[in-house]
Amino acid sequence: MTNEELWRAVLGQIELSISKANFITWFKNTSILNNQDGCVVIGVPNGFAKEWLENKYNLYILRALKSFDTTIHTIRCVISQEKISHPAIQTVDGVKNIDAIQAPEQSGFTRKKILEKPSFGAQISHNTTFHETNLHSRYTFENFIVAENNELARAACYAVSQNLGLVYNPLFIYGGVGLGKTHLLQSIGNEVMKNFPEKRIKYINSERFTTELVDSIKNQKIDKFKEYYQQMDLLIIDDVQFLSGREKTQNEFFHIFNALYQLDKQIVISSDRPPKAIPTLEDRLRSRFEGGMIVDISRPNLETRIAILESKILEKGVVLDKASLHFIAEHITQNIRELEGALNRVLAFSEFHKVPASLENTKKILSQLIENNKKNIKSDDVFSVICSFYDLQKEDLIKKGRKKEIVHPRQVMMYLLRTELEMPFSTIGDLLGGRDHTTVLHAFEKIEKNKNIHSRLKEELSSLLERLYYSSVDTTV
Repeated sequence: MTNEELWRAVLGQIELSISKANFITWFKNTSILNNQDGCVVIGVPNGFAKEWLENKYNLYILRALKSFDTTIHTIRCVISQEKISHPAIQTVDGVKNIDAIQAPEQSGFTRKKILEKPSFGAQISHNTTFHETNLHSRYTFENFIVAENNELARAACYAVSQNLGLVYNPLFIYGGVGLGKTHLLQSIGNEVMKNFPEKRIKYINSERFTTELVDSIKNQKIDKFKEYYQQMDLLIIDDVQFLSGREKTQNEFFHIFNALYQLDKQIVISSDRPPKAIPTLEDRLRSRFEGGMIVDISRPNLETRIAILESKILEKGVVLDKASLHFIAEHITQNIRELEGALNRVLAFSEFHKVPASLENTKKILSQLIENNKKNIKSDDVFSVICSFYDLQKEDLIKKGRKKEIVHPRQVMMYLLRTELEMPFSTIGDLLGGRDHTTVLHAFEKIEKNKNIHSRLKEELSSLLERLYYSSVDTTV
C-alpha cells in the first residue's frame, strides 16, 4: 500500500470519529511524507495543525494507522509546504474548492469537499451559493433511517424545512454522540436549498462559530460578523454545548439569535444534552432555547442498527453476508458513527488484504474494537462523568447536604455504581461520604422506578452511559 493509499484509508476512519468541522479544520492539506521503521511522518500546513494533531488527535491517527499496518508505533508531525498531489483544486464562482482525499469506492469511505470559509467583508448575494452554507449534499431526509428513537426529531426537522420561522422556532435537538443529529440538521438545510434556493442558509459548529467571532474581534470586523449572521434565513448551530462558559461568545450569539427571531427567521440548534443540563449557559439563552420545540434522539435498537447497516451497504454497492451484518449490529451499540466505522473497517480490511468479508474475518477484524467497548469501568470514571455532566466537584457528591441540585446527581451516581459496577450498597455508601446502605438502596429504587416514567431521566441515564463507555475508549474526546 502506498503512503497516499494508506492516508486515504486513515482519513476515512478518522472522519467518522470526529465532527465534520474539526475534520475539515485540522486534517485539510495533510499527507504522509514518510513511513519507515514503524514511524509515520505526517506533513501539516501550519503550527496550529501540528499542535492539534500531535496532542488532540494523536490516538485517533495512531489507532487508524495500526488498523492497516500493525508495525506502526509512532507518529510525528512536521510543517510542510509540499502540496498534496491527489486533491483536485477547482474554482467555482471564484471560490476555491478542495476535493478531500477519496478512499477506494469499495471500502465505503465517503468523498468530501473541504471548503474555504467565506469572508465577512464580502457582500452577501441573495442567492446563497452552495459553498457558503457549509452543507454536504449527502445528508438528506431521504437517506435518514427513521425509527422509534428518532421519529419525532425527524418529523420536527421536516416540518421546519417546509415552514421556515413559522413552526418550532427555535428547534432544539439533543442526543448523544453519533446518533444522527448532524444528519438531521443538514437535511433541513439541503431540503430548504432544494425548494427555496433564494434562502440564505448557514450551518456551523459552535466551535467554528467561536473561532470566527474571535477572529472578527481581533481584526476589528465584529460589526460585519454580526451583520453577516443576522442576514440568514436559516441558521443552524451544531453542538451548542461548547458555548458553555464562553461569556463573550454567548453574548454575541444572544443578540444574533434575537435579531433573527424577531424577523421570524429560523434557528435550529443541537446539543448533547437538554438546555437545562448545559452548565454555565446564560439563563437568557437557556430561556430562549426552551421557548421553542425541544426533541431528543436516543440510541438505536438492534432492528434499527441492522436497517442502518443494510442502507449503508446498499449505498456503497457492496455485498456483506447477513451473519457478519448481524454480528456488527449486535456488538456495536453505542452510536451510528461507531457502527458505520466498524462496517468501513471490515470492508476496508477485506479489500486491502484481499480476503472475503466472512463472519470469521469480521469477528477477527472487530475483536479489539469490541474488547475496548467492554473496557472495565472504575468508580473514578463514574465520578468523573457525573461531575462533568452536572457541573459539580467530587467533594459536592461526598459531603453532607440536601440541596436539590446535588441530591439528584448523587442518587444517579449511586444507581450507576450499582448497575454498572455491581457494587454492594454498603461500599457505595462508604464511597459517598460514609452514608448508610439504606440511603443507597432508597436512591437506587427511586432511580430504577422513575427512569421508565420520566423521559428526561431516561435520557440523562442514556447520555451518562454513553459518556461512561464512549469516553473510556476515546479518552481524547
